[in-house]
Order: sequence, then structure tokens, then C-alpha cells
Amino acid sequence: MLSPKTKRNIARIIPFGAIWLVFSVVYVEVQHGIIGKLNYYPSTGNPYNFQRTTIITCIGSLVTGLLIGAIEIKYFNKWFIQKSFTKKVLYKSLIYFVIILSFLIGLTLIANAVEYRSSILDQRVWNNLSIFFFSFSFWSVCIYVASIIVLTQFYNEVSENIGPEVLYNFLIGKYHRPIEEERIYMFLDMKSSTTIAESLGHVKYFEMLREYYADLSESIVDYSGEIYQYVGDEVVVSWKLKDGLQNNNCIECFFAMKRSILDQAGKYQQRFGIVPSFKAGFHVGKVTTGEIGVIKKEIIFTGDVLNTSARIQGLCNTHSVDIIISGDLAKKLNLQSSFRVESLGENELRGRGEKVELFTIKNDF
Repeated sequence: MLSPKTKRNIARIIPFGAIWLVFSVVYVEVQHGIIGKLNYYPSTGNPYNFQRTTIITCIGSLVTGLLIGAIEIKYFNKWFIQKSFTKKVLYKSLIYFVIILSFLIGLTLIANAVEYRSSILDQRVWNNLSIFFFSFSFWSVCIYVASIIVLTQFYNEVSENIGPEVLYNFLIGKYHRPIEEERIYMFLDMKSSTTIAESLGHVKYFEMLREYYADLSESIVDYSGEIYQYVGDEVVVSWKLKDGLQNNNCIECFFAMKRSILDQAGKYQQRFGIVPSFKAGFHVGKVTTGEIGVIKKEIIFTGDVLNTSARIQGLCNTHSVDIIISGDLAKKLNLQSSFRVESLGENELRGRGEKVELFTIKNDF
């Protein structure tokens, strides 16, 4: 089975291929409408065959889009992470345009060789390429390709800023009307954040916070979590019930985050003089999910489970532990085979009239 991270990366790459494929279909249809029944390009005199052009253009565009998506997800997102939104779009678009221009020239050579049923080294093939390169048709294609590149980059940056899952839900209108669903929540809070902020200063503290969230994110992805929101030094992560329970993903995520920060301890010590640590509270329950807002839309969750999760996290200091889960969640998970579970008894949560049974989890990672 594919890992959650691999599935997420595939889901992020596919839209690139889809955008390029859709625009290639539009392009060949518009081109066919202009050329009509002619069997050559009026501007260059090069041979034209609608069926072959459609197949070559669509396949080439799909492959190009998927390759760009793969390069984007694997490399460019990391290389340009420190750049602003506009600079990332412009710089990456320029790089891709150069790559695509080279690819387009190669594709034209192949198409001409197929049309002439000859070798790619045939002088006629290169002559037609030269005619095409200096024609209005070529530069119109370049403008068209540049537009697609900028569009895909804009899509990618919007997706990265609001989250692929959130963007997808907005596009398909999943939560246009509120729906009820059961989810698992983790409220994760940095320990001694006020003291750290005072000692580092606000700018340095913000830099550390950015590194801290970046290091936690990979574990969230690996264990199928979804970042709901950042609130200062606190991050709220949610799981669809099935995803969170599978292989104890929600709990495994917490300990993977612990390992991630410990693995980066040298970096934090060198740059900031401290190694951040955190505590977390978990709960499960039903929420109502839907779009809200007019000037700025968001997909939000409402329900008692969020308040309860926050209250549970607030008891970590009281019990001197890093993780507390509710009895409701403990009953749904299969913890005994992988973790040492210790009861913290029944606790009264602020704002709730009834006591809640809580547990902590030990794991010698």
C-alpha cells in the first residue's frame, strides 16, 4: 500500500497534469477551428494533420504537466520556500518556460519527422523547425504556454498557502452546505513559549516558530493528519475518524513529531540556544463542518469536541505529562500492543458539568 505521504504527493501532482491536458485540448480545438480543412499551417507551410497533432499535443502536455508537478513537489517547493508569493511564481515560471521551450522545440522536431516519415536528422525537418521558430505561430504558442505555466504556479502557491485539502474541498463544494462528521483532534502546544519568546525576542522567536512548524509538518503528512489552524505557538491537527484510527495514526503522529524535533535538536541549539518541546491533548467526537465568511471564506469545524480537546491539553501540566487522550478516543484505538497506557482517572474539565476519564501514553522511542 502507498504511504499517506506518497498518496498526498500524487494528489498534488495530478492537478498539474490535468491543467496542462485541458489547456492542450482547448489549444488544438482552437487551432483546428482556425486552420479548418487545410492540411498545412498557413503561416509556415508545414504539414498539418489534426488527429496526429491532437494526440502528440495532448500526450506531450499531460507528460509535461506531470513532470512539472513532480519537480515542483520534490524540489522547487523546498528550494524557493524563503521567497515571497510573487517571486516564487515569477522565478519558477521563468525556469519552467525555458525548460518547456526546449521541450517544445524537441516535440516539433518529432512531429515533423513523423509527418515526413523520415529521420529527425532530415534537413526538411530542421528547415520547418526554423520556419516555425521565427513565425507568429511559434510565439503565440510561447505566450499560450507561458500563461499555462503562470496559472499552474498560481494554483500551486494558493494550494500551499491554504492547504491542498482545503482548496480541493472549496473547488468541489464539499462543505458548501454544512455536514456532520466524526473527527479526531489534537491540540498541540509548545511548552514555555512565553519564556522562550522573551529570551529570543519576537523576530528570532518567529523564525524558530517557522522552523518548528516546518519540522512538525512532515510527521502530520506521514500519518494522514490535516492541519486545521495555527494559533500562535499552538497547532490544531485533525483526522477523519477512519484515517486517525488506522494503525493508531493520530498517536503515532505525536511520537513521530517528538522524534523529528529531537533529530533536529542540534540545529535548534545552534541557531536559537533552545530545543522546543510540546504537549498535546486528544479527543474524538462529532463536528459540523462548513464554509463560512463573506470577505474571507474558511472551512471551519464547530462542536464540543474542539473545546474538550483544548481543555484536555490544558491538563498536561497538572499531571506532568506530554500527552493526554480522552477515554472516548482510547476505546476506539488499539493501543495495548504498541504503547504503555496509564489512567489519569476521572477529571473535571472547565466548562463541562461531567467528569471525563483521561489517559496518558508512554512510548520509548
